[in-house]
Amino acid sequence: MTRQLIAGNWKMNGLKASLAELGVLRSGPAGEGCDVAVCPPATLIEAAVRATEGSTIRIGGQDCHADASGAHTGDISAEMIADAGGTLVIVGHSERRVDHKESDAVVRAKALAARRAGLLAVLCIGETGEERKAGQTLAVLDRQLAGSIPDGATAAGLVVAYEPVWAIGTGLTASSADILSAHAHIRARLKARFAGEGAAMRILYGGSVKPSNAAEILALANVDGALVGGASLKAQDFLAIIAGARKA
Repeated sequence: MTRQLIAGNWKMNGLKASLAELGVLRSGPAGEGCDVAVCPPATLIEAAVRATEGSTIRIGGQDCHADASGAHTGDISAEMIADAGGTLVIVGHSERRVDHKESDAVVRAKALAARRAGLLAVLCIGETGEERKAGQTLAVLDRQLAGSIPDGATAAGLVVAYEPVWAIGTGLTASSADILSAHAHIRARLKARFAGEGAAMRILYGGSVKPSNAAEILALANVDGALVGGASLKAQDFLAIIAGARKA
């Protein structure tokens, strides 16, 4: 049975005072039955690593540039995240794909950068509300999987996060049937392309995951964890989600 991963994405939230939440998180049962990660803003990565030192909580970045260094004002590289003590990075989040017009090719390059730096890539895919209404969900997932995941991906180096864009930050959550269908489709595509590695790759669900629905979602087939947004900002809420993880 795959050990589930519960990852928190703080997005553009968090100041130094927010690190107190990590103290609460590490004092709880985080990581006893699943893997736990938090991706704070880049300004807090190194401090977050110090705040969780000695625990099993992993700290990561929310994005990285494809290049290791260079004239890219305002960007950070995967190597910089690793240098700050991070061990993973989110790539291809819908807010990056939409706000920064990131293509599948750009996301693939970032996933390769994560591999180069020894980071776990949490690669996000998902359809918009308009695409869902048009019945294009599976076609969109096929396109993003094929275009965003680099050749040679392994279960140890890459996690896929299915986040239906219409459910992110809206309070809406995909139905169990929707999640089962999407995750089964993703699993089939991963196995067809990567064989045993594809069978072992973790597939996370993201999209308004909260304490009240986490256990139900995390119990579904092919759901190997969750990528949590707003609910990860408060340690008690995040711990409640972690408590719903399948015990491997």
